Amino acid sequence: MPGAALQGQRVLLAYGLLGEGMARIGLDYMAGQLRWLRAIGAEASVVALPTTARIADNAALIAAALRAGPPALLVAHSKGGLESLAALLDPAVSRHCRGFLALQSPFYGSPVADAVLARPWLHRGLATLVQMAGLGAGEGLEDLSTAARHRWMQEHAGAIAALAARLPLLTIGSAVGEEAVGPDRRYLALARWMEAEGQGPNDGLVSVASALLPGAAHRVLRAGHRGLVSAGRGRDPVGVLEAGLAALLSPDPRPDPRPDPRAPRLPA
Repeated sequence: MPGAALQGQRVLLAYGLLGEGMARIGLDYMAGQLRWLRAIGAEASVVALPTTARIADNAALIAAALRAGPPALLVAHSKGGLESLAALLDPAVSRHCRGFLALQSPFYGSPVADAVLARPWLHRGLATLVQMAGLGAGEGLEDLSTAARHRWMQEHAGAIAALAARLPLLTIGSAVGEEAVGPDRRYLALARWMEAEGQGPNDGLVSVASALLPGAAHRVLRAGHRGLVSAGRGRDPVGVLEAGLAALLSPDPRPDPRPDPRAPRLPA
């Protein structure tokens, strides 16, 4: 239980794509985690991000937030994990971080982003909707393509290895299956399509292989893409966060030697 360890501890949350837009209309999908953190005495806050912006732009905002106070634990979901990683590659920034927990982040991209980008009419339509909602220009979608992310990860492999050597890192990926209940069932059609495309176990938007950062400790759970962070039948987002932070704060946050037997086998 990390409660005592988190009292007075600064914790920053970085949301995924469109997270700030959902919060604006009263659908803050990580509000439960924020309330729990504050209830146990953590100094928790959300990094204000235009989540459809370029990864590099939001990385600068996360870096500024980390520098603005004492060393913090950084918790990120989906695209927020890519922006957090980019910020932390600067040693001057990572000195302000005690540990990094990334939930369902597409470090190697998402084929769903590829499919949207391959259809210019769809990409333009989504960008227009995002702009009309006041959520940025939507240019960040291009950063989520598998080609762009593989290239970025290769170019920064040395810096990522150095980060893993100096900072506790934990990444949690997920896969959704036919046993899913509640809102996680909404991801089944996309999950089946990704499996057919050769992506292996996935959560409907991000494959397990894409969500596990080289050099980091990892977990693999059963859930749809928001199943680890938002409330709903069959979900326990606070429990996932509590367990993740406990592992991150442990002396040796290695993968659990007794993984969930329902979890998919990791790709070779």
